[in-house]
Amino acid sequence: MTEPYDAGPVAALRRIAFLLERAREDTYKVKAYRAAAAAVLQLGDEELDRRVAAGTLTELPGIGSSTASVVTEAARGGLPQRLADLERRLGGPQTAGGHDLRAALRGDLHSHSDWSDGGSPIEEMAMTAMELGHDYLVLTDHSPRLKVARGLSASRLARQLDVVDAVNDHLGGGGAGVAGGFRLLRGIEVDILDDGGLDQTDEMLERLDVRVASVHSKLRMDSRPMTRRMVAAVRNPFVNVLGHCTGRLVTGGRGTRPPSTFDAEEVFAACAEHEVAVEINARPERRDPPTALLELARDLGCLFSIDSDAHAPGQLDLQVHGCERAEAAGIDPDRIVNTWSAERLISWARPR
Repeated sequence: MTEPYDAGPVAALRRIAFLLERAREDTYKVKAYRAAAAAVLQLGDEELDRRVAAGTLTELPGIGSSTASVVTEAARGGLPQRLADLERRLGGPQTAGGHDLRAALRGDLHSHSDWSDGGSPIEEMAMTAMELGHDYLVLTDHSPRLKVARGLSASRLARQLDVVDAVNDHLGGGGAGVAGGFRLLRGIEVDILDDGGLDQTDEMLERLDVRVASVHSKLRMDSRPMTRRMVAAVRNPFVNVLGHCTGRLVTGGRGTRPPSTFDAEEVFAACAEHEVAVEINARPERRDPPTALLELARDLGCLFSIDSDAHAPGQLDLQVHGCERAEAAGIDPDRIVNTWSAERLISWARPR
């Protein structure tokens, strides 16, 4: 007997895509389900029912045989077999620990959309953050130097800020947000240049709510110049979060990469002095900073931000991996800036 399911075809397709993204499955698999969801959204109820009855869903662009099966099963009130299989395989807890701290998080300070190297529109990222219970999500697409990731020039970033305002209006948060409501916050993941400068104009950085600064180039720079580079960025009054500080990769489809070398005590002391949060990057392929550096930053009095670094909606649910590490390190939740309210976060993030 088919298990009943009343959430509808679009919800089923989105949930399948979410689970695949959370498990970091191949992008082409995910795109099929998100494309099918977009196609079904264009149909009225009558046309959907007619096509389900006639078996003509695959005549529509974006719907193939496997996604048509999901739509058909869900439209007829049953739990699609593909979704049931994925829920059993991928829908359970991702980690043994970190769940209490994850429940205390109010938002996520590091996420990417299809404006740079993410895979989904801004509104889909925001809607998924809402569904995960976030009060806020900071949109942090890349800065212009990272051309491989389609980094945003100042003019493109300015256009994106208008889109963020429009998304907030559409989601009911308004441009300035509503007390108790969800807010999409304006942000950037800005490249730290070779000399420690930032890869965006001060004028644009001033317009943002939160700024994550990360090293993406010359990761094998000698320790001393890398230390100077990072400390200079941390001292910049616009920087709020030091992203994935070592740049390492420990597993995953991109292979492995050793951590950058720098004087971690000097860098984290600068972070503590200037109230720049050290990011605990929750992506399992990063686990950055390594445990010894995480504990050093804790002992030096740093603030932290536990971020998903999501490039797809389902990856927003990766934060629990970082929460597990933070709990194991005994980090006080009040030192984790995304346990704070949006108002407290924005006040802290204003240029110093």
